[in-house]
This record gives sequence, structure tokens and C-alpha cells, in this order.
Amino acid sequence: MGQEVERRIFTREDRTQFRSKVRSCLDVFAKMLRESRFDADQPRTGIEIEFNLVDDANDPALRNADVLEAIADPDFQTELGQFNIEINVPPRTLAGQGLSEFENGIRSTLNDAEARASEVGGHLVMVGILPTLAPGHMSAQTLSANPRYELLSDQILAARGEDIRVAINGQERLSVTTDTIIPEAACTSTQLHLQVSPDEFAAHWNASQAIAGVQLAVGANSPFLLGKELWRETRIALFEQATDTRSEELKAQGVRPRVWFGERWINSIFDLFEENVRYFPALLPIVDDEDPAVMLERGDTPGLSELRLHNGTIYRWNRPIYDVVGDRPHLRVENRVLPAGPTVVDTMANAAFYFGCVRALVSDDRPLWSQMSFSAAEENFHIAAQHGIEASLYWPGLGSVPATELVLRRLLPMAHRGLDDLGVASTDRDRLLGIIEQRCKTGRNGATWLAEAFHNRYRDSPSQRFEALRQVTGRYRDLMHSNRPVHEWENI
Repeated sequence: MGQEVERRIFTREDRTQFRSKVRSCLDVFAKMLRESRFDADQPRTGIEIEFNLVDDANDPALRNADVLEAIADPDFQTELGQFNIEINVPPRTLAGQGLSEFENGIRSTLNDAEARASEVGGHLVMVGILPTLAPGHMSAQTLSANPRYELLSDQILAARGEDIRVAINGQERLSVTTDTIIPEAACTSTQLHLQVSPDEFAAHWNASQAIAGVQLAVGANSPFLLGKELWRETRIALFEQATDTRSEELKAQGVRPRVWFGERWINSIFDLFEENVRYFPALLPIVDDEDPAVMLERGDTPGLSELRLHNGTIYRWNRPIYDVVGDRPHLRVENRVLPAGPTVVDTMANAAFYFGCVRALVSDDRPLWSQMSFSAAEENFHIAAQHGIEASLYWPGLGSVPATELVLRRLLPMAHRGLDDLGVASTDRDRLLGIIEQRCKTGRNGATWLAEAFHNRYRDSPSQRFEALRQVTGRYRDLMHSNRPVHEWENI
């Protein structure tokens, strides 16, 4: 949904024309996969981070337009809610000091953005769900002033035919109904992009799916929503429900959800795009003038805009990306599993763990996904979202084991090997994977810190609940800017 779209009403003719065009794009894409040269000579990685905005009292600040004007940096963009912004970090290779360069660049940019945002009464917070979001923020009036967000909200509600119900049972219970997709704005994430060749895409996507549950367990950072303590990574359940276009009857019929883990291991990136076209009707049937077949025939690189726009409205946790830069097409896995935060160094530790594990898994002689059912990977994902670092996960050869034990015994050595294969400097490798190790040894990640900090301040008085959450958010914000990894944070 990064494309700009205008407010409009779609006709039946628009939808028929879009279906035809997206299928034409799919045919051209299949031909490109067979015949074209994709840019994979020096594969790069990218990072996107979504931020919440708070005011001086640590309540949501509905000021993203003012904050973006103050920051005046094209790398920052709007997001769905007026209390959100996003940074797109320029891509780079990981070899050598690449991870440190990512970290230093993000830290410098964040410091500058925070200073400028504070001039207009805003502060940036990296967290999966802002603890001080209240029911009053969940209305259409808090959507960002960009036509594409209102249009997307209208189309999801129209496809569903009824209001959206969010119901989550965790430490506490939450049940709310909304007539807008604004609850999706509560979900702020870190997205890791991994550029790969067509031949290697399936292995990288399968590997990403296989470790998604472990990523969530060690990186969970979203225990609160609308004042309730729910899952350790409540963002997963919330995002799945807030963008669900299915009525209860369609769910009962087995219609696939648009926020989707998937249902099988793949053999090609084409499998994913073909599923998108086959299973999901268009939300935004906007047709481009480009004829992709003609473009390809004359030797140009087609943008496949309809296929890309359609793909952008299907929210796989590991999403396939087709893109064109400098007239060269390339493919990426977009890993959308992780929440934002708690700190930049924690973010880079999560990234190092992901990149290292995936590299090691795709290099194994016997692929992990040949030993593990897809349903087991999906079950791991949702168990980890519920229980975070205290989850027990299935792993081939081990059975069900605590996530911390799995990481310490199996996955950290694997990630070390993978980062070595990628040419990552040993200093970066040891420092960042050491943070993951210490999280597992201490049992502390962002979610456990937030929950403990809240319970240290809250004494069962409903009137004090949000005041305690404000205090927690303020303390979190201070520690976030210290860039000390979360396992070192004291709780007072």
C-alpha cells in the first residue's frame, strides 16, 4: 500500500478490468521468471520501522503531519494513524560492518527526528502497540489525512459488509467493535527486506516462515491494547482481525484471510503471487495505462503495477515483493513478523538473528521445511505471539521445547554460521547475537519489561490504570533513547 491513490468510487467495470489486467501481469511475471535477468549480483537488505507519536504526557499525539513537516526528511512517511510515522532506511549489504552502519545511521536519524518532533509537541516511540492508546483513539477521525487510507478502510468495510469486531483473550479480555480499520494503526512493526534471486526465493521464504515463531518469542513487544494486558505480541491478533474482510459466514466456509500466514511450503515466488490472484478479490482495482506484455516484448522492464498493488493489500507475514530500480527488476522477502523496538540496538539484534538463521537454513543440505509440517510452523507462530519468550515451540528432532532453550541450543549457533557466510564482521556478529543470548538467559524482552513495569505501578484501581501506563511509557521512552538493550533495563 505504498502507492499513492486518490479518493474514488469503484465500479463493476473497474473490478472486471482490474481482474483481467492483474492476470495479464501474472502471465508476464511468469515469463520474466523464466527469461529475464533479475538484479541479484550484490543483494542488499533494507529496514522499515514504524513509530508511535506521543505528547509530553505520553498520550498519543495526533500530529504526524506536523511532525513530518518538522522532520523534513523524505525517508520519513505517513502511516495509517495520525499517531504513526514510518522511516524507510536506505538499503545496504550486510558484509563487513553493514549491521553497525545500519545501526549508526538509524540512531543518528532518530536523534535528529526526535529533536525536531519535540519542537511541535511530538515524541517518537518504538513499540509494537502504544500502551496509552485508549478507545477514544479508535475512530475514523484519527486516520491520517491521506486519501489512500480512507479509501482502504472503506473498501475493507464494504467487502466485509459489517463492522469489525476485535476480540482477544489473554491475561485479560478485550472485545470492541469498530467501523473503521484504524485499530490496524495500533500495530507498529519492523520490516526486514532481504533481496534474493528467483532461484533462491522459495528457500528464503520457507526459511523465514519456519523461524517466524522464534522471532516472535524473543522479540515480543506488544502486551497492552486499549488498557488491557493481552498477548505478549498482541499486534499479531489485532492485525489479523482489524483487516479481516470476511464475515462470520465466510470464515466458516474456509475463505482465506487477507492477513495470512499461508498454508504450504512453496517451490517458487510465483506460487505466492498466483495464490494472491486466485484467492483474493481486489480491494483497490486501479488500472494503469502500461501494457506489461508490450513492455516486455520491446525489451523494457514492466512495472506490473496492478500485481504489485494487489499484493500490497494481502498482508502475509512474510510477503513476496517484486520491484524495479533503475530499470532492473528484483525480488525481496519482506519479513513483517517483528514489532517495533524496544531500541535501535535491539532492532539490529533481531535483524542479525533473522538474517543469520535464514542464511544458515537455506544452506543446509536437508531443508528444515522437509522435516517440519507447515501447520507446525503456523502453530509456533501463534503460540509465540500469545506467550512470547515463555513459549514452548516445536522443532524437528527436539519436539516441544522452551523457546529460550531452542534459541540457545540450536538457533544461535546457526545464526553465527549464517552471519559468517554473509561476511558479517565478527564484532557485529558477537555483539548483536549476544543480545539475543542474554534475552534468553534473563527471560526479558520488551513485552516482559512492559508487563513488569506496569504491575510495579498499578494497584487494581481502574482509575489509575492509564496513569500507570503513562508512567510506564515515559520510562520506556527514556530507556529507548539510551539505546541500552532491553535485557539490561532496570524496572523501578
